[in-house]
Amino acid sequence: MNAVPRDAAAGRVRRPDVSPRVLAPLKDWFATRGWRPLPFQREVWARWLAGESGLLHTPTGSGKTLAAFGGALLEALRDRPDSAPPAPGKRPRRAPARPLTLLWITPLRALAADTLRALREPVDALGLDWQVGLRTGDASARDKRLARAGRLDVLVTTPESLALLLSYPDTAAQLGALRGVVVDEWHELLGNKRGVLLQLGLARLRALAPALRVWGLSATLGNLDEARDALLPHAPQAALVSGLPPRALTLETLLPEAGERFPWAGHLGLVQLERVVARLLSTGTSLLFCNTRSQAELWHRALAAVWPEDEGTLALHHGSLDPRLRAAAEQGLREGSVRCVVATSSLDLGVDFPAVDQVLQVGSPKGMARLLQRAGRARHRPGEAAHVVCVPTHALELVEYAAAREALAHGRIEPRPPPRLSLDVLAQHCVTLALGGGFRAPALLREVRGTHAFAALDDAAWQGVLDFIVQGGRALSNYPDYRRVTVDDDGVYRVEDRKVAYRHRLSIGTITSDGSVAVKFLRGGGLGSVEEGFIGRLRPGDRFQFAGRTLELVRLHEMTAHVRLARRADGMVPKWQGGRLPLSGELGREVERVFAGPRDAPELRAIEPLLALQQRLSALPGPDHLLAEWVRARDGRHLFLYPFAGRAVHEGLASLLALRWGRITPNTFSFSANDYGLVLSGQADATIDAGILHALLSPADLVDDLHASLNLAELARRQFREIARVAGLLPPSLPGRAPRSLRQLQASSGLLFDVLTRYDPDHLLLAQARREVFAQQLEVVRLAAVLADCAQRPLTLRQPRSLTPLSFPLWAESQRGHLSTEDWKVRVARAAAQLDRRHG
Repeated sequence: MNAVPRDAAAGRVRRPDVSPRVLAPLKDWFATRGWRPLPFQREVWARWLAGESGLLHTPTGSGKTLAAFGGALLEALRDRPDSAPPAPGKRPRRAPARPLTLLWITPLRALAADTLRALREPVDALGLDWQVGLRTGDASARDKRLARAGRLDVLVTTPESLALLLSYPDTAAQLGALRGVVVDEWHELLGNKRGVLLQLGLARLRALAPALRVWGLSATLGNLDEARDALLPHAPQAALVSGLPPRALTLETLLPEAGERFPWAGHLGLVQLERVVARLLSTGTSLLFCNTRSQAELWHRALAAVWPEDEGTLALHHGSLDPRLRAAAEQGLREGSVRCVVATSSLDLGVDFPAVDQVLQVGSPKGMARLLQRAGRARHRPGEAAHVVCVPTHALELVEYAAAREALAHGRIEPRPPPRLSLDVLAQHCVTLALGGGFRAPALLREVRGTHAFAALDDAAWQGVLDFIVQGGRALSNYPDYRRVTVDDDGVYRVEDRKVAYRHRLSIGTITSDGSVAVKFLRGGGLGSVEEGFIGRLRPGDRFQFAGRTLELVRLHEMTAHVRLARRADGMVPKWQGGRLPLSGELGREVERVFAGPRDAPELRAIEPLLALQQRLSALPGPDHLLAEWVRARDGRHLFLYPFAGRAVHEGLASLLALRWGRITPNTFSFSANDYGLVLSGQADATIDAGILHALLSPADLVDDLHASLNLAELARRQFREIARVAGLLPPSLPGRAPRSLRQLQASSGLLFDVLTRYDPDHLLLAQARREVFAQQLEVVRLAAVLADCAQRPLTLRQPRSLTPLSFPLWAESQRGHLSTEDWKVRVARAAAQLDRRHG
């Protein structure tokens, strides 16, 4: 990379810039739009022209698309022959096929379509003879044909579609002349296996085109240096360009009225419906964000029941809806014909919607990055601050909003650590390259080790991957179905079987969805998909809410639910697995600080009676001590502990404490957890004191005790199913055949897991399943840090006479699994009423 020039007189770093002559055409086009190039855009353009790579971080809506694309445009204008340049706005006749110039990679197919429009505009205006096309699952047959035939100059695609391109031998020649790659929304790919797949794809592109420039675009990220290094491991000193400072963000909370009864627990928030409707109707266009698809369906249903305007001005948008329905909602936002869209994270990303006037967030966002991303979707007007209206669903979420305001003031945001050594993704990539012309193991090993994800790959693991793609591993070597790759006499790994090639191309990618059932009208189009576990409990004639409609199930056939519109408006709402968002560590620590700090925020003033009650009955938590409560209730004694580390960590911690406590006093414990803490309840009577609790929280022997306290084999079995699908052990259903059900997938993966456990216990995928259980489900690194933190803090152990505002939600959560002739919600409501009467 070129050295950064310095101003010798001042000793300051001098940003590179573009010469006025080269810049003039693009600057003139900017002027026609009423714009002028910003300093960070000019810097990225200059670095591109100098052959550099880097990462640009700047807020949503600040011009990062043109910052990344402008360098390629200026290069094309600079290198264009001077003779008879075409007039601006006139597209010259396209020359014969030539190599691809720029690859634009985006995490979402919907975002790809919008990006395509954004890139074509300056190409047409500047009179470049470039063809800009799309290659994703949603691309037209024409665009797919142009991409394969080498008749595109700029290709917008996704990580999965890039991997698919690499599986064809004839694309290497096109990609070998590639000049640049732009990775949009890199922060959304960084922390998951899709990012690992992209890292491997970029390594292959660098091998084909050593002078390749790679630029990442990112916003709302707390570990920028690591993000750059993961994207550009070959250039550790690559540029890290800062765009505009984050827009000022103001946070407003819809507070309950003085004296209003407000739920102590819950996560739907429909008690706020009247206030939300008034807020939606007070301005032009709104995005109402929910944290889960079920919550979005319920809110859309509630709003539709009282919506005073045309029903077409209210829309729904989430990831399980049919792409046509999502596209219609997005188009309505662009045109301003939709007044409100109820959405989930499916609209966190994308091309800006200038018509959106306000963003509402239902429930705690659970993380600062998510809050910033969603708040940035509105008010994309020069000089205007972002604004988010927060809608608490229960009382304690008011504390989380106050904590979010504090985190905003101090600039705290979560990091997204990239995965390491995802061998299932590596195995898939190796089969892709074996299919795309073949590879030699030593050369590919050097290439793979050049990535951030596999820098620490050792020889034994690499050999295990090669053995796996050739024969499935030791235990599966006698089964022809697992022999996907052959090695010829020259040591080249290839795919020779056309059936293997076909199935592999169908299964490329790392996104897995279990038991998805398509929902379609008897006569008409599709609506989307729901999980098999939900639809399997319904009988013909049962009603359910989906896609903003009340539907009646007619029949379930070959993983398709055929439905019709129901005459009645009642019905269940589907639930999707993994719906709950965990509280991030950064926001959790801020919540703990807010509990112990001054109560000058409006949310804390509104919740003052509840905080005072917590103080009177027990104590308030805080960063300088660890709060525990030992409560005798009608159903027994309960230990409540509040580390504020998030649900996943608390669940692992609860299992650990139950094991250790049972060793001291034999007992059978049940437990429950939420984002604030955990509760342990023993079937037999037990005692606890500060000394015992300190012993339970010891960081010593953590891993061994987790092995003893959890059914790790069952957890690994569940994790193995996803790994096996990514690695290619569970091939997809073929087009035209009925998709395999969740039960069939579970049976197939379970059988493979048992065979490998018995006959090949050191199989690389079994080892990865165990690693991922510890790293992802149990978050062992965070759990160890939480234990160390708890062990060094002074302990505040209280014995309140009744449940407290902090313990009540945990107790309510624990009642879900109890056997009773009453519904658990009835029991919880009765207990809440008793608390109100006793302490109100």
